[in-house]
Order: sequence, then C-alpha cells, then structure tokens
Amino acid sequence: MSFTLPKRAVPRLNRSELAVPGSQPRMMEKAAQSGADVIFLDLEDSVAPDDKPAARANVIAALNELDFGESTVSVRINGLDTHYMYRDVVDVMEKSGERLDLIMIPKVGTPADVYAVDMLVTQIEHAMQRKKKIGVELIIETALGMQNVEAIAAASPRNESLHFGVADYAASTGARTTVIGGPNPDYVVLTDKDAEGNRDIHWGDMWHYAIARMVVAARANGLRPIDGPFGDITDKDGYLAQARRAAVLGCEGKWAIHPSQIELANEAFNPPEKEVDRAKRILAAMKEAQAQGRGAVTLDGRMIDAASVRQAEVMVAKAKLIAGAGRSKAAGKAEGAKAESKRAARA
Repeated sequence: MSFTLPKRAVPRLNRSELAVPGSQPRMMEKAAQSGADVIFLDLEDSVAPDDKPAARANVIAALNELDFGESTVSVRINGLDTHYMYRDVVDVMEKSGERLDLIMIPKVGTPADVYAVDMLVTQIEHAMQRKKKIGVELIIETALGMQNVEAIAAASPRNESLHFGVADYAASTGARTTVIGGPNPDYVVLTDKDAEGNRDIHWGDMWHYAIARMVVAARANGLRPIDGPFGDITDKDGYLAQARRAAVLGCEGKWAIHPSQIELANEAFNPPEKEVDRAKRILAAMKEAQAQGRGAVTLDGRMIDAASVRQAEVMVAKAKLIAGAGRSKAAGKAEGAKAESKRAARA
C-alpha cells in the first residue's frame, strides 16, 4: 500500500439518485417521499431558460418546507458558462436553511471550475454562519472533463462524487448515437466465419472506457463514482443491465430519471446476500489464520489473503450502511404513522 492514502468522502448511501426538475413543485413533493438515497433538485437542463428564476424559487421553497426524510438532498446548479449559476449558488445557500447537503456542478471541464464554486460556497458559509459544510457532486459529461478527470477529482476537499453524464458526453465526443445510455447495435464485434460460414455478433458496452476511467479517478481521490441516466424509462431490463455493469466496474449508484427506476437502482447496487455472507466468512477465516501466524488461508477451495480481506471489508461496510438506512427509514415511517394516528384521533 502506498504511503499516500486518499481521504474518503463523507459516507453516504448513493445507490439511487433521483433527478427532479425545479420547475415542477408537485414532482418535488413526490420526490421527498420517494425514499431515494439522494434527490437532486435540478435548475439546469430540465428547466427552460425563461423558467430559471421561478425554478430557483421553487427549489428554495422545497428545501425550507418539504420533509425529505433520510434522503440526501442536492441541487444541480446551472453551468459556469451561464449567467444563472452565481445566483443559483447565492440564493439557494442564503435562503434555504440547513437542509441542503450537496451542490451538483454540471459539465465540469477543469479543476478551476470546481475551485470557482468552492470559493463562492465557502464565502457564503462563512458569511451566513452555516453549520453544515456543503459537499460537491461533479458531472463528467464533456471530452474536456474526461481529459481532466483526475485533476478535477482532486480539486477540492468538498468533492464527494463523480457522475457520468452520458448524453452530453456523447454529444461532446461526437458519438453516433441519439439515445441516453445503454448499448448501440453498431458497437459490436463480428467473429470470423466458422466451418459452415456462420458468424456470431457480440455486443459491446460503448461506455465502458469512460465509466472505468471515471471510477479510477474517483476512487483514487476517495470519491463515490456514480453512473448517470438511462433514458428509456420503459426498459427495466436494460436499466438493470447497465446498472449492474457499472456496479461491476466499481460505481456505487446510478441516476433515476423517473421514480420507477429508484428500486431498480437500489436492487442493482445492493451487494447480494450470498456475497455479504461470504465476505463475513472471509473476515472470520482470516482472523483465525492471523491468530495462528498465517497470512493466507483457503476458503471454499480458494485462497484468500490480505487483499481478500480488503475486498470483504468494503462489502461488509456497505451492507451495514444499507442496513442502518433501512432501520432509519422504518423508524421514520413508524413515527409518521403515529403522528397521523394522533391527528386522526384529535379530528
């Protein structure tokens, strides 16, 4: 292990991240009850230019008035190349109280973009004497951003997560596709002919390199890598397939652009029970081996060593975080039911 160890970001469940337009108050009300791990209220792409000021006011009202329960709450500001961005940060932070957890920066291209927002957020925190330190989510969705992803990931101690914005990334790189996420029928490998002249077609994941590179940059800096949107909300199998590929590569979660995708994301990024059980057995076996002065041991016919322990510890820690969140949500529902019962009795 290197003597340089990355400092890990604030631990948060980030399996599902629900996107909600700031121009739709009713949708924000529903999102608050959705149970998504993270909810981001959007002031950028989902809001028309003429609606930006009203959407900003809606988001501020939602942060002040809605009960988001145990969900982490983020606000996606407009890009640094717009005149909306500074007012998004100033107004939301000065008028929204302490419920805001994160600010999401879209289309990050250079470390200076992160530095600029960090500076503004820091000044507002000091001026307003805010108690909670705001974290930052960064969307890598341009060729420039991917070129600089390692430096971007290290640009601020506020950084918590990197997200892959597949649609804008495709446009930025000139990729020949008009869908948001998922495979492409032209991105295939055609095998040589067999003895009968037949050829097989093997589909590939055209986003593999981009996600894998983002994951490395995120993990090297202690951040959470998050896969972005999947545009076809009717294709549950396609969503799950993309989410599981991202999970295998190291992502912690995926966007949900519709409430129906929340449970799919949670399912894809929950560690399987069998794997959690095996991880616990690995830790127990290695503890026993170390007590006997051994650095490696065989479990179920496979060698396990210190690297196996590190993998197991990550999985067990994730399972504990999920279990803790489940208990908190259950307690919250119980309290809500009691409160509703008392109100009904008074009525």
